[in-house]
Amino acid sequence: MRSILLVGVALCGLITASPAFAAPASAADEEAKAKDNGGIEAIVVTAQKRSENVQNVPIAISAFTANALQERAVTSVASLSAIAPNVTLDAGTPFSGSSAVLSAYIRGIGANDFAFNIDPGVGIYLDGVYLARSVGANQDLPDVERVEVLKGPQGTLFGRNTIGGAISIVTHDPGKEFRFTGSVTTGSFRMFSAKGTVDLPITESLSSSLSFSTTHRDGYMHRIPFPGASNYAEDPITSFKAAGYYNSGYGTEGGDNNYNLRGKLRYNDGGALRVTLSGDYSNIDTSQIANKLIATFPAVFAGTYNCAIAGNPTQTVGGVTGPCDSFIGGPPSGAFVGNRGGLNSVVDLPSIYGVNADANPNNNRLPYDNRFVTNSIDTSYANGNNFSKMKSYGGAATIDYDLAENMTIKSVTAYRELHWKAGMDLDGSPLDFLHTSFEMNQKQFSEELQLTGKAMDKKLNYVLGAYYFTESGNLHDYVTFAEGLLQVDGPNNLSTKNYAFYGQADYKITEQLGITLGGRYTHESKTFEGFQSDNNGLNYKLAQFFGDPNCASLTPISNQCRIDNNFPNPGQPLRYYIAGEQHKSFNNFSPKVGLQYHPSDAIMLYASWSKGYKTGGWTTRLSNPLPYAPGFGPEKATTYELGAKTQFFDRHLQINGAVFQTDYAGIQLNFQQGVSPTIQNAGTARIRGFELEVTAAPAQGLTLTGSLGYTDAVYTSVDGPAQVAASASQAGVFAGASLPKTPKYKINISPRYEADLGKHGKLVLLGDVTFTDKMKNDTEGTFLLDRPATTVINASATYRPPSGFWDLTVGGTNLTNERYLTTGQAQYAGGQIYGTYSRPAEWYARLGIKF
Repeated sequence: MRSILLVGVALCGLITASPAFAAPASAADEEAKAKDNGGIEAIVVTAQKRSENVQNVPIAISAFTANALQERAVTSVASLSAIAPNVTLDAGTPFSGSSAVLSAYIRGIGANDFAFNIDPGVGIYLDGVYLARSVGANQDLPDVERVEVLKGPQGTLFGRNTIGGAISIVTHDPGKEFRFTGSVTTGSFRMFSAKGTVDLPITESLSSSLSFSTTHRDGYMHRIPFPGASNYAEDPITSFKAAGYYNSGYGTEGGDNNYNLRGKLRYNDGGALRVTLSGDYSNIDTSQIANKLIATFPAVFAGTYNCAIAGNPTQTVGGVTGPCDSFIGGPPSGAFVGNRGGLNSVVDLPSIYGVNADANPNNNRLPYDNRFVTNSIDTSYANGNNFSKMKSYGGAATIDYDLAENMTIKSVTAYRELHWKAGMDLDGSPLDFLHTSFEMNQKQFSEELQLTGKAMDKKLNYVLGAYYFTESGNLHDYVTFAEGLLQVDGPNNLSTKNYAFYGQADYKITEQLGITLGGRYTHESKTFEGFQSDNNGLNYKLAQFFGDPNCASLTPISNQCRIDNNFPNPGQPLRYYIAGEQHKSFNNFSPKVGLQYHPSDAIMLYASWSKGYKTGGWTTRLSNPLPYAPGFGPEKATTYELGAKTQFFDRHLQINGAVFQTDYAGIQLNFQQGVSPTIQNAGTARIRGFELEVTAAPAQGLTLTGSLGYTDAVYTSVDGPAQVAASASQAGVFAGASLPKTPKYKINISPRYEADLGKHGKLVLLGDVTFTDKMKNDTEGTFLLDRPATTVINASATYRPPSGFWDLTVGGTNLTNERYLTTGQAQYAGGQIYGTYSRPAEWYARLGIKF
């Protein structure tokens, strides 16, 4: 903590000692002057529910305009990761199969899963509307006006599940004059992208806009046949239940194929009433995220399967020799590996026990081991499901009405739906050894009322609000382990109702000193019913083998056999969960206190104390019956922050910095217990750090942008079964271990030079270099999934003719071809570690049009 405080003191000393020039009073005058003298562009944000220059907002914010995003090749929310300090945003989570799923972490807090029961730790907002699922949160940005990344708990104004921060996407509003902007882009992997936005005025007071985008790109990981696989027997993937059967066989993984539409209608006659209606639709139909098999393990299913097909009576795992199947609690002969269907499976599959030892070579099976680890990170022997399909759409009505000169009431009413299917072959082999697929259907409705205004001779700015949110839906998991030894069929239903009341007041005690007081009360109720089961009836087959007389016949399964095996539901012998709806409710008050001091118009120093929380829920993935639905409680975070926002030399130098400490409790971690990833409140953590963002315009046409982020995030305690012992492949989770997805250092430098070619136009040269320190990719801290320190370089050159009607850009991303894991999982029960590698070096060429 001492080093963090020293950084803060040094920063404040630098600021107060440096010469400062007062900025003009109005934002419009500031912007005009900046353009005239080559100064830094002002950015207006709505982080406090009102429009303000980002330099006047006492929150650590990284804000990016549409032009900045385009020039730096940022096309999705995940692409922001490289240019925002102390932020990690990855496209895809372990076994999700989809790049539309967002793994978002800010200052060490986030979530790395897509399950319906797991709420994100970073809130994503689209034009003020909360997107409740991490599925679909990795939004494309075709018509964005700006993106605001707010760091630290935002519970007062944004609510629950913004415990790490919030990302606010603001899209283009219709203009009052006809305008069209668009682009066509081509590049590596046969990439083609087209996007455009047109403003269509209807009357003097009514205007509209329509935006579209489409992208197609082949995958960068190639599926290749395993040599000699045709000589072995193989079950088709249709032998096991799945969310669908698409793109199986050979091809590529990690591609893109999507389109997006957005329409807006805006009424503004210059009077007290303003109304905006908007609607959007997104469609994705592409391959799974690229998945690489990294290592295999003989434990549990892999060992059981291998010794069973060989007809061996024993197996050795970790130097321990025991009966075949003993490592999953099975009988010594391995006979239960036979008859892999017959209870609730798609087909009744034959026994595979001893097939490699009998006299028939036509039924031989490939063992599952490291023979399937290819010698390239861009190839795989997988041939199973390979798809990601999503339809997402919604509409919103935003109404602003001026009750008085300094008082406005605002209503935001929104409805959204999400329908998603994805399927992955995770085992990297021609076997059906670990195949996952999912189907999610979700809908949400929200209503927010805001009263904003000024009082007391404009010394007081206030926001009062009320919020209502409801969500319902289901997630259906299908998982096939070890050629059908375990066949998880997991439909689960969940719903949420939430209401909140909040307020924040900013009062100027003097012209230089201000205070902020705010708070939000939230009540939330959740409902869950789990139906997950095993289509193969593995527990019953084990009981039958061990001689339970009540399980002598499994067609049908008797009630007493069900009781003997602890399955809780009469008439539903395969269902793991108890019948009936489970209920949880949460109440929370998230306060905020802040102070701001303005030694001059160009300098603001601030201090704040704030709280945030993330709701609890239930574990929805089980592989054995339980007489209860296992639940977990909420997370809570308390953050202390000191910051400064400054501008020097007539807006030619801007330095923003913050130091912070967060006390993080009730951490919800995803731990592998057997074959099931389960959620538990695993303990507490202490997070300390700082961030510095600098923009300089030292000469006409030259801009230098840089950022430095430092986060020291470690567990201070880890509870009970969450604690994992260290091993050769797994670092574990323990007091002193670092939090996942949180590098200590992140440094970004981006020089931009705009050369004036006179009557020949302009040439813009841009470089972007990001260093990211090493980090852990999973909550268990698996060594083989660690992300090493990386340096990623992007660059582009843009030519703009004097007419300004078009521009041409040629650029490249990841120019030095840095390859690193972005996500992955150690599935020890399944017998493998797998992960997704970053995209390779790519080039692109874009033609922009504007008139």
